[in-house]
Amino acid sequence: DRLDRGDDLSDREHAWLTDRFKEYKTEFGDFRTLLRRMDVVPPSLALAQAAIESGWGTSRFARKGNALFGQWTTDQFEGIVPKDREEGKTHKIRAFHAPIDSVASYLRNLNTHRAYKDLRLARAELRASQKPLDSMVLAGTLDSYSEKGHEYVGLVQSIIRVNKLTHFDRARLADAR
Repeated sequence: DRLDRGDDLSDREHAWLTDRFKEYKTEFGDFRTLLRRMDVVPPSLALAQAAIESGWGTSRFARKGNALFGQWTTDQFEGIVPKDREEGKTHKIRAFHAPIDSVASYLRNLNTHRAYKDLRLARAELRASQKPLDSMVLAGTLDSYSEKGHEYVGLVQSIIRVNKLTHFDRARLADAR
């Protein structure tokens, strides 16, 4: 809004904005795409996916690498080789120093990777129609998250429903002071 009014940004504000455009893989000045990518993911969706991908926190990847979302990587990042990886494959499950790093990577992945463009569009449509973010609707766009495709979508939606995870969508973090 300030830029639309012709206001100048401080050097610090400009640097912050430049960093956001880079982080969210968006051309500088494309605010529409940036806002679509900087939006939130409902906690119920993240919790359901973490439950599936980490075996409710019990998987070797979660225990040894704080990997809650099963994100693949190659040599670019530290990772854990799956025991049942097909011969000739080179992927690993990305490892993290702390669980929060896994969460941040998951959010960046959903908000930037081309495979999740439909999630971002569905989320933007919900916002434009002033509807709350619906994790069941957004989960319906995640066919590409797993090799299981539509079966994975049904599993995510089932976990959200059975465990009543949408209650967490209304939760807000408070300052501990």
